[in-house]
Amino acid sequence: MSEPKAPTPAPGDTYKGWLFKWTNYIKGYQRRWFVLSNGLLSYYRTQAEMGHTCRGTINLATANIAVEDSCNFVISNGGTQTYHLKASSEVERQRWITALELAKAKAFRMQAESDDSGDESTPPAAGQGGGARNSEVQSTLRTLGSKVEDLSTCNDLIAKHGSALQRSLSELEGVRLGGETSEKIRQVTERATLFRITSNAMINACRDFLALAQAHSKRWQKALQAEREQRVRLEETLEQLAKQHNHLERAFRGATVLPPSQSNPAIDSKGSVPGKGDASDEDEENEFFDACEDVQEFITVPADPKYHRRSGSNVSGISSEMGMDDGTTSLDEQSMASNPESPQSQEVVPVRKRRTRIPDKPNYSLNLWSIMKNCIGKELSKIPMPVNFNEPLSMLQRLSEDLEYYELLDRGAKCQSSLEQMCYVAAFTVSSYSTTVHRTGKPFNPLLGETFELDRLQESGYRSLCEQVSHHPPAAAHHAISERGWTLRQEIALASKFRGKYLSIMPLGSIHCIFEKSNNHYTWKKVTTTVHNIIVGKLWIDQSGEIDIVNHRTGDRCHLKFAPYSYFSRDVARKVTGVVTDKDGKAHYVLSGTWDEKMECSRVMQSSRGGENGADGRQKTVYQTLKAKELWRKTPLPEGAENMYYFSTLALTLNEPEEGVAPTDSRKRPDQRLMEQGRWEEANAEKQRLEEKQRTARREREREANRSANPEEGKEPADGALIEDSISDSPLKTEEVEIATEPSETTDKSGHQDSYKAMWFDRCVDPMTGEPTHIYRGGYWETKEQGNWDSCPDIF
Repeated sequence: MSEPKAPTPAPGDTYKGWLFKWTNYIKGYQRRWFVLSNGLLSYYRTQAEMGHTCRGTINLATANIAVEDSCNFVISNGGTQTYHLKASSEVERQRWITALELAKAKAFRMQAESDDSGDESTPPAAGQGGGARNSEVQSTLRTLGSKVEDLSTCNDLIAKHGSALQRSLSELEGVRLGGETSEKIRQVTERATLFRITSNAMINACRDFLALAQAHSKRWQKALQAEREQRVRLEETLEQLAKQHNHLERAFRGATVLPPSQSNPAIDSKGSVPGKGDASDEDEENEFFDACEDVQEFITVPADPKYHRRSGSNVSGISSEMGMDDGTTSLDEQSMASNPESPQSQEVVPVRKRRTRIPDKPNYSLNLWSIMKNCIGKELSKIPMPVNFNEPLSMLQRLSEDLEYYELLDRGAKCQSSLEQMCYVAAFTVSSYSTTVHRTGKPFNPLLGETFELDRLQESGYRSLCEQVSHHPPAAAHHAISERGWTLRQEIALASKFRGKYLSIMPLGSIHCIFEKSNNHYTWKKVTTTVHNIIVGKLWIDQSGEIDIVNHRTGDRCHLKFAPYSYFSRDVARKVTGVVTDKDGKAHYVLSGTWDEKMECSRVMQSSRGGENGADGRQKTVYQTLKAKELWRKTPLPEGAENMYYFSTLALTLNEPEEGVAPTDSRKRPDQRLMEQGRWEEANAEKQRLEEKQRTARREREREANRSANPEEGKEPADGALIEDSISDSPLKTEEVEIATEPSETTDKSGHQDSYKAMWFDRCVDPMTGEPTHIYRGGYWETKEQGNWDSCPDIF
């Protein structure tokens, strides 16, 4: 679009004219054609160049305008562009200054409106006409605002020029008639002209503003009245809806309970892949839950009030339905939270004061290039990973952290009902994941033969022992026994899959919990842990999958579902739901909560089929439940945990030095201790030494095994058959690794068999699951009392 050629210098949106622009010391000032339009000041050599060649442009929104003398002024945008300009006269210069200041004010407003356009966007109206009216009002308001800004700018200029004119008139009064009279009269005339120009600009702006205001005043009054009437109608409608909602709620709570003939059939004990859980939200009293069972989806609703009255009186019919005897303490009557007034808790007397802090984590930046640089010329199996990815605990110590909420098993041991006991076991299972929500550091991979004891017999009534029983694949055996009537044992191997953006860690192996008094034997497996943003972004951890807890004595089952995180889900993050059923598949308890905060349970009083259809078209099971009771709640992290690897109170004590532990205990591992002290470079060097020592010991065992199998050959296996553990457990590896769950012997990837025999665990076939496993043979605590550790290997 071409600009008009006629140079009509009048203040407005577009202003054109000749000015002299400073070029250099040789040519000095040169005459150029300047055009001011849309907040931009452009110049050309001649008017003819306007259609094709622009010599330069400066944005006035960020520019500074300064006057040097009667004809000269400077425009600069902060150093990159500076125009030294000169007008033919002071009046001409003032016209340009006025036009430039007005254009600058408009450009600044336009830039601010552009930056805030996202905030000023209006929501879509119900109809097209409403959206058009809204857009028209917004446009009119912007125009009026622009005119008000013009008035403000003109007001400032009038005040400025009016003061100058007043000074000139005062000077004129004191001048004697003579030679300087004509000069003073000329100055007064010029200042009066400037004042007239500015006044005319303000008068024009006022006229435009008044015309717009009058044109839209009546229309706005009608629109305002319509909005008021619509608001009154909405308030009346909302009040009616609230009354209807209250009426429906009272009618629903007084509805008749469904007959027992509609109760749900037995649930498949094996279970198939479940459908998606119900996406309904929970109400304020936590009486409605989203949960997912093996065969069909279900929802829960509050039970009829008569069940609440019957449960409070301990009616024998309800007790028999729950499998309890009269006079026993039911799950609804006892507190689900820890009871500090119980006799056993009063007997707990700490024998020593445990530490509550460790040195703060150093703020060392990780240079990936320095890692790759040190790998040049080395075999892949000999590349060590730095401790920057670790936390100062071993995998054995992380395994012992499962006992942080041991009180759940203590309370489960007191239960008379196996179904109640199942609820506590399920809460204990979920609680073991609560420490992982912020723990993005990788624990140290234990050395073969490494152990870790957690002796809390006098403080908490239990003892725990872990041992690394296999190195390829890595596997650890764990055994804990409590004087309060329960035993926990497990053997966990890890399989990992690296998918580029995330790392999935699948624990393999079963966990066993045996209660001495009832002889109930529970087994379950762990869910998948996923570490997201491995390469780019902030690391975060999620738990997902399903757990089936089975009581092998009674046939009771608990199916837990850990919902994976979804950006589009309406459910709370890290949600866990579950159902406790008896051997016939009848539901008795519904569990709900999150694996990082708490778990609750509700007793099922009635169940029926025929709710809303699920995502796959099947009908949901409706459970009528009593009010939820809290089973477990996470203990808050200690103060300053973000600087201590987000360790819990128990985790802070796990690596605390203790006297009398075995020489293979993780507390005596030097690289882990150096990392805890913040000496990471020394820890990296020590880690390499320990890994080389482990490779040497393994070569010696293979040599002895080959001599026994082939005494005439005595060949030594190649070093290339050895796989460095720091590579196999690194979250940065780019290959997928799947670890066998049932190795007949400890075997590396090249097929070599390791003849290592665990110190405190015997390898056997589990009688409950039929899986090969390691079970504690005994003797560790007796050896500790004797202080005779001569048979322990030297691994550090």
